Amino acid sequence: MDFERADALNGAIRTIALKHRARAAAKLAELGLHPGHEAVLLLLSAKGPQTQRQLAAGADCEPPSITLMVRKLEAGGLVSRVPAARDARANVVRLTDEGREAVVRVKELWRDLADETVAGLAGTSVDQLIEALTDLARSLQGQAPGAGAS
Repeated sequence: MDFERADALNGAIRTIALKHRARAAAKLAELGLHPGHEAVLLLLSAKGPQTQRQLAAGADCEPPSITLMVRKLEAGGLVSRVPAARDARANVVRLTDEGREAVVRVKELWRDLADETVAGLAGTSVDQLIEALTDLARSLQGQAPGAGAS
């Protein structure tokens, strides 16, 4: 790929990522949440109670980040933690009633954000965009700096 095309592609991806993240952060702040909190809440809603290690894997982030997020969500009354039955060193995180109510609001927010993001596209274009972005994400899997290095 020549530089001009690469620059246009990288610039478009960067701009979309920055604008989408900023818009998501603003919408989440209206609910008293920070970016990443929604991923934990949605994961717990979809999969049920999880250990913090499972949450880290499911949310594709580092365990220390999950620990911090869970502490904040617990302080907000959205999740609770109990020692795991088989490993007292591990905590199982579950949604509280307030957390389940927050999930409903997060899903609504996520739908609104998606609608705003693709407002200028036709329905078939949205499907093609989802497919293209999924392919891009797949092509970048395992290509983080240092991945696969021995």
